[in-house]
Amino acid sequence: MTVIRQAIFLVGAERSGTTVLRLMLSHHSQISWCQEFEYVVDQVEDDGKFPELDRYYEWLETNRVFQGRNFAIDRSLDYFQLVNSFLKQQLERDHKKLVGATVHRHFDRLIKIWPDARFIHLIRDGRDVARSCIGMGWSGNVWTGVERWLDAECLWNQLKTQITPDRYIEVTYEDLITNPAQILTHICHFMGLEYDQAMLNYAQDTTYDLPDAKFIQQWRKKMSEHEIQLVESKIAPLLQDRGYELSGLPHLEVTPSMEQKIRFQDWWFRLNFRVQRIGLGLFLADYLSRKLRIKPLEKSTKLKINEISVRYLK
Repeated sequence: MTVIRQAIFLVGAERSGTTVLRLMLSHHSQISWCQEFEYVVDQVEDDGKFPELDRYYEWLETNRVFQGRNFAIDRSLDYFQLVNSFLKQQLERDHKKLVGATVHRHFDRLIKIWPDARFIHLIRDGRDVARSCIGMGWSGNVWTGVERWLDAECLWNQLKTQITPDRYIEVTYEDLITNPAQILTHICHFMGLEYDQAMLNYAQDTTYDLPDAKFIQQWRKKMSEHEIQLVESKIAPLLQDRGYELSGLPHLEVTPSMEQKIRFQDWWFRLNFRVQRIGLGLFLADYLSRKLRIKPLEKSTKLKINEISVRYLK
C-alpha cells in the first residue's frame, strides 16, 4: 500500500470558510480533498496513543461523516495504515496527484499520525464565526459561539511551535474572498502546483456562490453593540494578533453572574434547537440510551439522528 507521508491538511475553526476553500481546492485538476476528517483524530489521545481498533471500528459505524464517505475498512491494517488508506482511497477515486483533508479540531494530533504533514491555516474574523455558529444551532449566543474559534486559534498557536515554517501557510478568509485567484495561486505554489482556473468553477456544481465581499465583516451589520462587546471581551488580544481591528466600543466586563445567565441561555437554546430538529422522542431515546449505556438502542438512535442531519445538509 502506498503511504501518503506528506499529507496536506486545511485547519481552522468551523464557519471560517473551510468549506468554500475545500471546494476550490477539489476543483483543481490535480487535487483531491476529504471534507471533515476529524474521525481520524477524535479517538487519538493527546499523547498520540492510537485507539484500540475494534473499539474504533464500532465508533465509525455511527460516525455520520465517515459513513457518508463509503471508505472501505481493511481490518488487516494497523491504525496508521488504516487512516492512511482513507486518503489513498480518496485519491484513487478522483485519479489525481495530491490529496488533502479538512480538520477543525484536535488537528495537533495529525502530526502524531503523519509526522511530515503540511498545513493550510484558514483564519476568519472571530466575530463573524461567533455569529454564524448560532445559525447552526451549535451555540445560543455569540459569547459561547466564539469558543470554537478561540479553541481552534489557540490550538494553531500550539501546533505552529512544533512544525517548521516551510510546512505551513496562513490565509485569511477575507483575503481569499477579495483576491481569490491571488490567494489560491499562493496555496497552489505551497503545494507544489500551478494555479488552475477551474478552482473557481465550484459554483457551477455546488450550492456555494462565487466569492463576494458581502460575506466579509457581516458582524458590523448583524450584531448588536452588546454582542460585539461580548465577543471582544473574550478574544480581543487574539483578534488583534491575527490582524483584525477592534470595533472601538467600550470594554465590557463580563461578571460571573452575567456569564452564568449567558451559559444558561446557551444551554436552553441548544436544547430546544435539537428537540425541534430531531423530535422529542428521538431526543429522549438518545439521552437515555447514552445515560443507561444501552448499546443497541444508542446505535440505532444515533443512526436515525444521522439520517435527519444529512437531510438538513442537503
